[in-house]
Amino acid sequence: HPNTIPVYEIGNDLVHGIYFTMKLISGENLFEILKRIARGDTDAMLAYPSVRRISALSDACLALAYAHARGVIHRDVKPENIWLGNFGEVYLLDWGTAKVWGSMDDQTVTRYDASKLQQVEDEQQLLTLTGGGQRPGTPLYMSPEQIQGTRTIDERSDIFNVGVCMYELLAIREPFRGANIDQTFRNIISGEVPPPSEKAPERRIPKAADEIVMRALEKKPQDRYQTMREMVDDIETLLPQLEQG
Repeated sequence: HPNTIPVYEIGNDLVHGIYFTMKLISGENLFEILKRIARGDTDAMLAYPSVRRISALSDACLALAYAHARGVIHRDVKPENIWLGNFGEVYLLDWGTAKVWGSMDDQTVTRYDASKLQQVEDEQQLLTLTGGGQRPGTPLYMSPEQIQGTRTIDERSDIFNVGVCMYELLAIREPFRGANIDQTFRNIISGEVPPPSEKAPERRIPKAADEIVMRALEKKPQDRYQTMREMVDDIETLLPQLEQG
């Protein structure tokens, strides 16, 4: 798919073992862009208005729809993994935690245990968009069923992840962040979150955007969009309503 990084060769070197070669890309990821916008970087605001940010997300969603149609779910969709190239290209990266539909592994059937995280990770979790350093982004975007360790994770979990990304891309704020990882997980599983337009009224977010985001963020998978293609269609309808600058 054009929104994934192509693999050119896979082989087994006698000295170094198994290897693969991929396309070399340049640019920056959406999280770096969001940090600049959150800090008031005028150049970033002008270069990446909301319509461009959401358009990039839509392109990444097309890669997800393609993967879902072939029985693969990503499981780690977040702004850090959406890459904007220097010439307008968009890539969805980091398929290392992807799984084939119906297969089982430890990450799927074991509940995410926050108590096992290292202290440094807990401290990093407190960092916000406007803070320094890096954040362990995955917990902020996990779906309720990922946290609870259900065996029935499917494409609707990716849809929840995308909903969190879209909220953040619109409001420039993280919807579920708590004081620590346990609180973040409680917020995701049972907490109520206001629509993006209420969280960031200064961003002039259309109500149609609220509707897409809040549907994707429903706690129960059956209440969300049922396919990524359905969500993409609504996002593409929304794009003309978003600010150009």
